[in-house]
Amino acid sequence: MTPDDLKALIRTIADFPEPGIQFRDITTLIADGEGLKASVRLLAERVEASGAQAIAGMEARGFIFGAAVAVELGLGFIPVRKPGKLPVETIGIDYALEYGTDRLEIDPSAIAAQQNIAIVDDLIATGGTALAAAQLLRQAGAAISHAHFVIDLPELGGANKLREADVAVDALMDFEGA
Repeated sequence: MTPDDLKALIRTIADFPEPGIQFRDITTLIADGEGLKASVRLLAERVEASGAQAIAGMEARGFIFGAAVAVELGLGFIPVRKPGKLPVETIGIDYALEYGTDRLEIDPSAIAAQQNIAIVDDLIATGGTALAAAQLLRQAGAAISHAHFVIDLPELGGANKLREADVAVDALMDFEGA
């Protein structure tokens, strides 16, 4: 399957979660066995070319694609979690949302010094979560130079924020409009 074939599997839901938003729903992609397999394979090819030694994915949909890519490449997976979900001492970062703040945490002992870790997630929109994850992983000692996504929403500027933080951004497809 090509990226265009995969794009056709993404469902758009108008006015969710609020009026004017075009929500790009990956549920229909991950429910399609061939589509999921192809998207993981394409992401894995791109991650492998970036020289990653491990994969990090943000809760929750980053776990779907990140863990699958890690398995495909025989690499370890670093879960970037919501607060209070890890049973060990963690490090965390608070980051801004449109209305308020959120927090991400990781187990720093899962990361080797200067380990080249690629971020994998389903979608890059405003970039707040991905940028916070990159900062947190770097704080733990990782080298973060690449982030890979199934979908980019370029009008929301998240990919540019990551690039400004010296993280190369790659997506299998993009959708115009918010």
